[in-house]
Amino acid sequence: MHTLKVIFGGILLLGVCLLVGRWIGGAATTVDATTIKYFLALWLVATLVNIWVGVSKAGYSIKDEAPIALLVFAVPAIVAIVIWWRCSAG
Repeated sequence: MHTLKVIFGGILLLGVCLLVGRWIGGAATTVDATTIKYFLALWLVATLVNIWVGVSKAGYSIKDEAPIALLVFAVPAIVAIVIWWRCSAG
């Protein structure tokens, strides 16, 4: 359940990043691309913090946390890349 909440939080963060990017820079395709690049870096840091908390506080091993962290990072990242691709194609 925690994993789904974190993934959903990543998708919400993507939405917030896109809204802020358009609010600051307008509706240009380059704004979306730049915003998504910043989101991916921010989401990677958030995922690394999540894996650190899982290992240091919850007592999981890195071996247990690594596949979950990959999933947690990948789902919102794939959504972001698809949005980036769709915006740049059209």
